[in-house]
Amino acid sequence: MRASLRRRNPAPEAGVVSGPARVDPRTKALTKRLRPGDVAVIDHLDLDRVSAEALVACQPAAVLNAARSTSGRYPNLGPEILVSAGVPLVDDLGADVMALPEGHRLRIVDGCVYDGETLVAEGVEQTPQTVAATMEEARAGLSVQLESFAANTMDYLRRERELLLDGVGVPDIATEIDGRQVLIVVRGYHYKEDLVTLRPYIREYRPVLIGVDGGADAILDAGWKPDMIVGDMDSVSDRALTCGAEVVVHAYRDGRAPGLARVEQLGVRHVVFPATGTSEDVAMLLADDKGAELIVAVGTHATLVEFLDKGRSGMASTFLTRLRVGGKLVDAKGVSRLYKHRISNLQVALLIVAGLLALGVALASTAAGQTLLGLLGARIDDLTSWVGGLFGGAP
Repeated sequence: MRASLRRRNPAPEAGVVSGPARVDPRTKALTKRLRPGDVAVIDHLDLDRVSAEALVACQPAAVLNAARSTSGRYPNLGPEILVSAGVPLVDDLGADVMALPEGHRLRIVDGCVYDGETLVAEGVEQTPQTVAATMEEARAGLSVQLESFAANTMDYLRRERELLLDGVGVPDIATEIDGRQVLIVVRGYHYKEDLVTLRPYIREYRPVLIGVDGGADAILDAGWKPDMIVGDMDSVSDRALTCGAEVVVHAYRDGRAPGLARVEQLGVRHVVFPATGTSEDVAMLLADDKGAELIVAVGTHATLVEFLDKGRSGMASTFLTRLRVGGKLVDAKGVSRLYKHRISNLQVALLIVAGLLALGVALASTAAGQTLLGLLGARIDDLTSWVGGLFGGAP
């Protein structure tokens, strides 16, 4: 009987994975406190790529999912990332696994989860073979998801046409954007690599730095300070919220803003932007409406696979927002993979030596150069004699 408590003989030690339980139905929240060797207990249907990469970065002993990591609706990328990284993934454990006490040491053997010697739940341990088979089945149903995506896109256009077409509802802000370039950072795919690659651009153009939720922390970690933070404030740190950046709280169209209470509790000045869609859409629309000359996006969603991998109908808004922003938008995604610095330090040193040798030869071929080299040689001899006298003189 699945997910029920009952006694069994102790599981064999061979192949056992163990660690303290860290339980949270929201994967994004769990990764903030997950440490190497912990067992992550989540309830995440269709585990997406960003969440899986965040889990892998925490180096857990295993990931236990109360839900199915791939439901078959579309070929999501999360399970493959976890399994490829060597992180044990046990699926479909049932809702009861979320009641596990925080910090209890769990043992996982062949898809069975033990708390002490008590079997808590049984699930399906994923392997490269099971993941590949599930992904193949999911691809067969992709056409249904494409139709749903198209329907959601039209629904969003009907509800937000005034915002998209005329900018109705965009709040006033203090940050000066008109005529400047804007860099929007989302903690998405390859954001760390792209931020490193964009360092020369940031130094030269000094764009307005906008962090979308946890993207503000990414900006701080890279050594800069965000000018503005946009989002529902569910994944940004207090450190970022109190760094002096202007805060724009993303609210639902009915006025509800889950992150508003947190911002008010911190005493941070803020404005509220009610809009349907995602926080990265809000950031782009805000930058465009306030006259940004160019919008550079880091970590945002750019392809249809990424929209579907996010697993939300709201991703249709991102598609339309990109159409709205148009030619102003430049995606930094993948820049780090397209361009890599290929000149090593040794090559630079050899180039400098070769340049100095060429300069010496050029000087030696002219009368003035020969005189200069003679003077330099005399100076070097004097310096050598002085140093020799200093260290090798009479005792």
